Amino acid sequence: MTSETMDFVLIEDAAALQQFINENKEISWLSFDTEFVGEKRYVTLICLIQVGTDNGFYLIDPLKVKDLSDFFKMLEDPSILKITHAGENDYRLLYREFGILPKNVFDTQVAAGFVGYKFPASFRSLVEGEAGVYLRKGYTVSNWESRPFNPKQLKYALDDVLYLKGLWENLSAKLEEAGRAEWVKEEFAKMEKKEHYEIDLYREALSSNMIQHLSQQDQAFLIRLYEWRRSTAERKNYSKEMVLSGKLIGPILKNINSGRAALKNHRRIPNFVVEQYWDKFAALQKGEITEEERSALKNIPPSLPENSGQETPMELILLLIKMKCEKEELAQGLLFYGANIKRMKADIKFFDEKLSSGWRKTFIGEAMNHWMMNRDKLEIDFQRAECVIRIGEA
Repeated sequence: MTSETMDFVLIEDAAALQQFINENKEISWLSFDTEFVGEKRYVTLICLIQVGTDNGFYLIDPLKVKDLSDFFKMLEDPSILKITHAGENDYRLLYREFGILPKNVFDTQVAAGFVGYKFPASFRSLVEGEAGVYLRKGYTVSNWESRPFNPKQLKYALDDVLYLKGLWENLSAKLEEAGRAEWVKEEFAKMEKKEHYEIDLYREALSSNMIQHLSQQDQAFLIRLYEWRRSTAERKNYSKEMVLSGKLIGPILKNINSGRAALKNHRRIPNFVVEQYWDKFAALQKGEITEEERSALKNIPPSLPENSGQETPMELILLLIKMKCEKEELAQGLLFYGANIKRMKADIKFFDEKLSSGWRKTFIGEAMNHWMMNRDKLEIDFQRAECVIRIGEA
């Protein structure tokens, strides 16, 4: 089975979409993927939706078919299993643009991490590993907005759904054999909740490495600058980088209190940025701090000490967990977020709460969780034939 030999239906009008809906009223599963263009725009443009069911394969052109509500109802129907690869990206886009929340999902990238593949595994490597098929790369970077479609372009797009049902069957069997079917369902459940996709308007500013070392007024300015950039990009449907390059935010922040001349004379800040936006920057910097901003500033993460004395014990624990992951064929990338690892190494008071519940707690085990929560008391006793790790006295 290859995209070169498989037939598909190209849906380019409302009548063809309705026929697709009618043909697939009784389905129990569908596979889908999207092709989109996000460069130079704030609102990502969905250019193609690829769908597979028991009744065949379909390519829907959303630039020509404006009303996709009936298809979206299928994604929200809990009686239909939705099979994707890295589907979180598609679901996030669909939620932000259309308010769609999927029900009954299975993602092959996530599932693969529970049965021996790295996370995130590419679709190509997974198809090669499970189906023995080598996928071509020809249209990985393609102008999906251009019409008419290139026939080879559509064949490439078809590959993205052609193998998903087979991957679901293979991975489901492996999950059952490994006793991890319930674990993966726990991860899939996140994709069905709106909290997973909602945007924190202050996230960019609060995660900046600069914000911890600023005065409160400058912290408020940084929040406002990021929000102005985002809202302007949204209003004009530009990318945020087109409104203001991220690399300019630091120099602007460091020099805003010295006035317009300081910004204009800064060699890294283009003159047109100062000419066009100085009045806006000055207004953002001088405004009174609102109660909402004060509340947001309380969420600034604490400054982490450079030498807490806990980095080595934490690295030892992480290495042991990595060894356990390799031995038991579970992707370490499913357990931790990089930012949380960094903070756990530096901040003895911080503990990633995800590790103390659900499948993560089960996999890591009580002892390892106890070590992480008490790593300031961790003692290592090097003996002749063994190495003893224990929690010492408080």
